[in-house]
Amino acid sequence: MSMTRDDPKQKTELVPAWPFNWQTLDKAFENFRKEFEKSFSSFPSLPSMPKVTALSCDIVDEGDKYVIKAELPGVHKDEIKLNVFDNSLEISAQHKEEEEEKKKNYLRKERSEISYYRTLPLPDKVVSDKTSAKLTDGVLNITIPKSSPTPKPKSSSIQIQ
Repeated sequence: MSMTRDDPKQKTELVPAWPFNWQTLDKAFENFRKEFEKSFSSFPSLPSMPKVTALSCDIVDEGDKYVIKAELPGVHKDEIKLNVFDNSLEISAQHKEEEEEKKKNYLRKERSEISYYRTLPLPDKVVSDKTSAKLTDGVLNITIPKSSPTPKPKSSSIQIQ
């Protein structure tokens, strides 16, 4: 039996590769990471992994630009890396702390490390080289101009009878 390409009986449909939204995917990876870390927590001889924390972000479309607010508590501006692409923003940060306490016959030295990472898809093309960012009190404010501004919706007053 031979099949031809123009067989009207055969129909193909496109199925989405991931039928959920980005938040669901982020949550799935976060749950995997937590379970992975928990499975190795009983081995004290292994070095601890840096804690990767979910990065809380707000994205506001202001017509001609996007304004993004990302919470990065405890991170200094020189520890943050931003990459802006045509239609996405990548935020990563890594903060390390080391504390040492010396007393009589006692030495305590602790280290902690925290990492943040998030890629945010943007619905429109942006002008990456005109992006600005400022860190204030643990909140990173990013402004990214759009390539073509979104027209403001027209509104008209409607009288109710």
